[in-house]
Amino acid sequence: MSDGILGRKLGMTQIFAEDGSCIPVTVIKAGPCVVVREKSVARDGYSAVQLGFEPLPRKRVNKAAAGYFKKHKVEPLRVLREIRPASSDIYKPGKKVTVEQVFQAGDTVSVSGVSKGKGFAGVVKRWNFGGGPASHGAHFHRAPGSIGGAAWPSRVFKGQKLPGQLGNKRVTVPRLQVVDVQKGKDLLLVKGPVPGSRGGLVLISKVG
Repeated sequence: MSDGILGRKLGMTQIFAEDGSCIPVTVIKAGPCVVVREKSVARDGYSAVQLGFEPLPRKRVNKAAAGYFKKHKVEPLRVLREIRPASSDIYKPGKKVTVEQVFQAGDTVSVSGVSKGKGFAGVVKRWNFGGGPASHGAHFHRAPGSIGGAAWPSRVFKGQKLPGQLGNKRVTVPRLQVVDVQKGKDLLLVKGPVPGSRGGLVLISKVG
């Protein structure tokens, strides 16, 4: 259980610390989010809160979704996600949650998002295989090699690294440091890279 907020990855830049060192940071437009509803063990079987992110024009909302938002007395929102916060003071139904309420500089966070999809890839690109010799008449360059002998084991082991889909998977980068929180701009600066492309949806969760 940890406090968190939803955001959009804006891109990477660098800032300079007081000692003159250069720090690479990812800029995230974090929040504001609206607490749509609160789930309880008694009613739903588990405890969580549902966060909504980014206003959505009413003309883009179907009747079912419009009824759901009307029931919980909130304006239509583009993204809905559940989190299990450690503190319940911030996450009250109908309340707006901003980035400065959840994080401050020096915090440690985990960032989850969908990695960039790179399509079908071979083993050299997908798994960093070394490949075969590049000269002297070799015909083995970027192939995976033997994956299961005929005599033994006579089968391909589970988990064998082979060509296939690269990226486009949910990835969590743990233990990143919050460098700065820009109040009023809803910007969060996190040291290092986070998953996804520019504009990708991310979930930032506090660690510890």
